[in-house]
Amino acid sequence: MNLERKAYRHLLEWKKNPDRKPLIIRGARQVGKSTLVEEFSKEYSHFISLNLEKPKDRVLFEELESTKDIVNAIFLRSGMLQDGGATLLFIDEIQESPKAIQQLRYFFEEFPHLHVIAAGSLLEFALRKVASFPVGRVEQMVLHPFDFDEFLLALNRKDILKEMDTIPVNAYAHNTILGLFHQYAIIGGMPEIVKRYVAEDSLANLSPVYDSLWQSYRDDVEKYASNATERKIIRHIIDTAAAEKDRITLAGFGNSNYRSREVGESIRALDLARIIQLIYPTSCLQPPVMPDLKRKPRLQFLDTGLLNYSLGIQAEMIGIKDLNNFYKGKIIQQLVAQQLQAQMNSLIYKPVFWVREEANSSSEVDLVFQYRQYVVPIEIKSGEQGRLRSLHQFMERTNHRYAIRLLANHFSVEKVKTPNGTPYLLMNMPYYLATKIPQYADWFISNYNMNE
Repeated sequence: MNLERKAYRHLLEWKKNPDRKPLIIRGARQVGKSTLVEEFSKEYSHFISLNLEKPKDRVLFEELESTKDIVNAIFLRSGMLQDGGATLLFIDEIQESPKAIQQLRYFFEEFPHLHVIAAGSLLEFALRKVASFPVGRVEQMVLHPFDFDEFLLALNRKDILKEMDTIPVNAYAHNTILGLFHQYAIIGGMPEIVKRYVAEDSLANLSPVYDSLWQSYRDDVEKYASNATERKIIRHIIDTAAAEKDRITLAGFGNSNYRSREVGESIRALDLARIIQLIYPTSCLQPPVMPDLKRKPRLQFLDTGLLNYSLGIQAEMIGIKDLNNFYKGKIIQQLVAQQLQAQMNSLIYKPVFWVREEANSSSEVDLVFQYRQYVVPIEIKSGEQGRLRSLHQFMERTNHRYAIRLLANHFSVEKVKTPNGTPYLLMNMPYYLATKIPQYADWFISNYNMNE
């Protein structure tokens, strides 16, 4: 079963670019990097795949010095001619060889006709051992778990995707799309989970796959940690992070006696591995949006399905009507941030939320999205306008009049006033449209004006 990925289009554009450079695909383990490249290899006459976790492949880079010798050895071993047509060379698990990472610059300089893709899930750790990273000689992209659009592709529901591409979404499609989104919200977007779910149309046999995924991340602890204490703390964080409150305190994390510095180092290791990321707040009201690393962060999990499974709440979610009213809104907040992050190929992009913290007053908006010259606030909650206290606080201070709310209701745009009389426009989007936030923000700002 081949599951379509939106990143495939990015690879096609890379292939067509006459100035292409070797491409590094980054991302956590088990998000489908290798599968994506193997499927993409069908676009080529010839395909050579190396896995540097295998000594016989790694030795090519460890024992040979010149790029010419390495390329000659690769082709000779594969039995292919170098002039035999378009060839894609895939170097998987490249983090296992710092020398291979350094060699990428010479592939670009000496073999520009050879199409080279590398992938790795622990590259951030391997780069510490790389004497000279090939800056400017490689391209990079990040692969995330399946977003809702890709889940629909796996279900062969291109008709639903077509409806979602219509701005605003048609009211007659709302209940059908909402039901499918709730299915996705339960299982998440890990490729192996989606594949099993599509094949069996059941949640019954997914538990062993979730267990295997979590165990693979625990096993990787040895690669993240620098010593035995850090290994122990990382395991503790993996086991307890799901139950943490919205914004975390490092000291004593997960009812432990670990100090702030110890927990911070371990969480940053998991962050580098993209399993559990630190999401920081900002107080910015205008671009550029800069996270405030001195304030308490949130935890953002790689995949909401894994989060649900670790919390043991998947059965409770079956038949749910509004995720905003479930588990204090934590699951839908995680899922929306996951959807937004999946739209970005950037290595450095992370979701950001807004806070205003003063002695006798505090406000918090779930997410902010930078669109052109605007920092657009995004609230993820149902209810009346009167419950939007933090959003009102934001809109009274910002330099524009556009706000977004994600909820389970139908699409609408309404004019709103804060308690102090500041008017603004509120676009109510069904939360299943989280993957479309960039397009809807563009449509909203381009088509609505407070003076009309």
